Amino acid sequence: MSKTDLKLIRRLSDAFGPPGAEEEPRQILREELEDVADEVHVDKLGNIFFHHRGEEGQPTVMLAAHMDEVAFLITFIEDSGFLRFHPLGGVTPTVMPGQRIVFRGRQRPLRGVVGTKPPHILTEEERKKPPAMEELFIDVGAESADEAEEKGFYIGMTGVFDVEFTELGGGYVRGKAFDDRVGCAVMARVFKSLEGSSCNLIAVGTVQEEVGLRGARTAAWQIDPDYALAIEGTFAADVPGSKPHQTSASLRKGPVITIADASVIAHPKVLQTLISCAEAEGLPYQFKKMPMGGTDAGSIHLTKAGIPSGTVAVPCRYIHGPVSVAHAEDIENTALLIEAFVRRIQS
Repeated sequence: MSKTDLKLIRRLSDAFGPPGAEEEPRQILREELEDVADEVHVDKLGNIFFHHRGEEGQPTVMLAAHMDEVAFLITFIEDSGFLRFHPLGGVTPTVMPGQRIVFRGRQRPLRGVVGTKPPHILTEEERKKPPAMEELFIDVGAESADEAEEKGFYIGMTGVFDVEFTELGGGYVRGKAFDDRVGCAVMARVFKSLEGSSCNLIAVGTVQEEVGLRGARTAAWQIDPDYALAIEGTFAADVPGSKPHQTSASLRKGPVITIADASVIAHPKVLQTLISCAEAEGLPYQFKKMPMGGTDAGSIHLTKAGIPSGTVAVPCRYIHGPVSVAHAEDIENTALLIEAFVRRIQS
């Protein structure tokens, strides 16, 4: 993976983009692709579209990568100045205690930390189970609701995990929001690599995937493509304690091809084309072994009269938590596979 690709992943990972507020990752994608796109536009929901017009009569392929990340919505400010919140997306309370959260205030970024009762005063029963999400709160260093509001906090404000991208060495990288900022980076790489080709391609940075695959549905309705591919960061479980049949994906074993998950069964032609491309190009690949979760393909394939769809993902450890780990080889090979897919599905 080139330094340019790594720089893009860093920018996308560090960007602030909760569901419904994807302005920062959208602007990064615009800056990356507008000079190579034949047309760029943003729809009413905030999806951004990059068009590459190839030869007339060729099928149109939609690539979709969602720009949002799991986040937190402030729902109440205690008289004591602590904030109560609701998760946006599938975050479990087990990862929350002690996590740093960053908010975009009206004037500047604001920060806090997720707090719980001290372990010293927990009952034996409380020690045996993780805290419920409704028991957690965010400490922003305020002693009253008025002080919290004076700092700039308000009900309806959204925040994300406060984590910076880091290279771990040996091709491993660490950062927040790899689901799906690595997918956004792969999509950008593929779109640029197909500049000047005969392919008809529309790359879409979608919104609000984490709260119900929403942006992809309206985006696909507008495009009505012949084929679609969701590009994702999916969960890898190659960690101590995972049983072999529950290790959905592993790092350094290549892009993850979905046969079926909770939202879609991959279209046979899309699935077989992906497999054929990987084998023809000598690319490693793996299947998602656990048919759980969902992607933008779940909305896209049910749009209008139906759109043949599938999903390819970069394996990432610890997604939907504060920080994920991925490997450069998997990111590179995912981009190569998707580029080969777009070329072959149109031939």
